[in-house]
Amino acid sequence: MDSQFLYWKLVWNNLGVRPLRSTLSVSAMSLQVFLILFIVGFTSGMQADWRTRQEGVGADIIVMTPNASIFFPSAVMPESLGEKIARVGGVADVTPVLVISQAGNGNLGVIDGIDYGHYANLSRGFTFLSGGPFTAPNQVLADDLAAHARHLKVGSVVTLVDHQFVVCGIVLNGKGARFFIPLPTAQYIQNAEGRVSMFYVRSDGNTEAVRAEIVKAVPDFKVQSMAQYLTLFSSTILPLLGPFIRSFVGLGVAISFLVVLMTMHTLVLERTREIGIMKALGFSKMEVCGLIAVEALVMAGLAVGAGLALTGVIYVILRYAAPTLPVIIQPVWVLRAIGLTILGAIAGALYPALRAAASDPVDALAYE
Repeated sequence: MDSQFLYWKLVWNNLGVRPLRSTLSVSAMSLQVFLILFIVGFTSGMQADWRTRQEGVGADIIVMTPNASIFFPSAVMPESLGEKIARVGGVADVTPVLVISQAGNGNLGVIDGIDYGHYANLSRGFTFLSGGPFTAPNQVLADDLAAHARHLKVGSVVTLVDHQFVVCGIVLNGKGARFFIPLPTAQYIQNAEGRVSMFYVRSDGNTEAVRAEIVKAVPDFKVQSMAQYLTLFSSTILPLLGPFIRSFVGLGVAISFLVVLMTMHTLVLERTREIGIMKALGFSKMEVCGLIAVEALVMAGLAVGAGLALTGVIYVILRYAAPTLPVIIQPVWVLRAIGLTILGAIAGALYPALRAAASDPVDALAYE
């Protein structure tokens, strides 16, 4: 028990010889843990949030132009096309939507211009937390997350795409965009009278059969089931996201490797005489290597703890200060971040440990 206590005391004393250097090394590795979890958490959260809000619309089928963007489709479809789609057998409801992209004031997203009656019919309507539907062209519905982020309530005035709107209702999030305005107002803002971005369609239950009939009715447009449409996000984004995450993770491992290599190599040089004394007292090469490796792992453990704590603090802050910013911390990536930090630390400690183990005790004792 005493030998174990002395061993760990030796480890802590060695790391405490240069506290500032050790602290900076731990901080650098903890930042790696935080960045990996945050980058992956943000991309995963964005994907999950987008899917949830699209599914919440309640449509079975979506009709768009063949080259439409899945994020910001332009208003190029004739609104009258909705009447043609509505006449297709098996179509229970069809609603046009004009999507307006907004950027500025720290916000990036979309506003949906909707025909309220048809849009509400798609999924049993909105769940109002306060207020009610549009009664004027300059009114807007905001979901609860957007309202919280912008400190809005019924009667508040909000500027969207350089136009002022009065909030008439706060609705539960999870249905399409964060903000909804009357379709004619959206068309006026976009100078797109009589045009829309897409049509949401609710079938009578036989989605594929209805979709096939709509394809025959409007052959010049892309007609997809909502399930097919939701796969576009992954197929469009993940091929680019995968290499980015792998590159980022590789950079994180490289940072851990270089930080530990620099720190432990310097420690070994500073403790050349001490290592000579240890070997003269009977420490084997394996024991010397083990001591250096344990010191590196202690640094990695401290870094993991600090990185997870930082991630937790930032996550809580964002949930309150920026509720519309989706971040999901996945347990599997927590384990990966821990493993990658430890891997980088072990790799970085390998050369200093081997150098310390190979040192000659006579030369080491004579080292000044």
